[in-house]
Amino acid sequence: MMRLYYAPRTISIAVAIALEEAGLSYEPVLVDFQSGEQKKPEYLALNPKGRVPTLETDAGALLTETGALLDYVAALAPGANLVPADPERAAQMRSVIHFLAATMHVNHAHMRRGDRWATQQSSFDDMAAKVPETMTDCARYFTSDCLEGDYVLGDRFSIADPHAYMLCSWLERDNVSLDDFPEIKAYLARMAARPSIQAVTAKGML
Repeated sequence: MMRLYYAPRTISIAVAIALEEAGLSYEPVLVDFQSGEQKKPEYLALNPKGRVPTLETDAGALLTETGALLDYVAALAPGANLVPADPERAAQMRSVIHFLAATMHVNHAHMRRGDRWATQQSSFDDMAAKVPETMTDCARYFTSDCLEGDYVLGDRFSIADPHAYMLCSWLERDNVSLDDFPEIKAYLARMAARPSIQAVTAKGML
């Protein structure tokens, strides 16, 4: 059985949601960020980046990076139709995933992970102060250019949605009012009602 190394409410949960959507069995393995488990030799032997997610496959391979794992899950379960067959639609879907990973997630990290880019508290404070603005810009772009309807691809659920769900669920933590983005508020409620998200919630992962 596959093992998914995760931390609660982090982007790693997007992979758990995709696994549930695909109907694939996996063992969730908690990585305790509070105790710094992600920086200890035992976990670094699995993922030298010291981050989650890490997916250990049935064959014993160790895979990392959310976007790559979402694609892997979709490839394991083609019957779940988590990636469009049409190359143009698939590229549009992946463009959203790349935006989420390269822009929105990085903007979010400036609130509490400033030590990745700077060393002085004044720099951390400046970065954190900018986050509500940059995340509001991301929410605006997601609403206008990524969310085509009920889901990222309109009426079709895809692997972009678990990724988008997790990042959008952090907006209020970044001092972005969802009252200003009713489409995102409705999207989060719609996603939360899906059995996959209810399943990971029941497992204590969210």
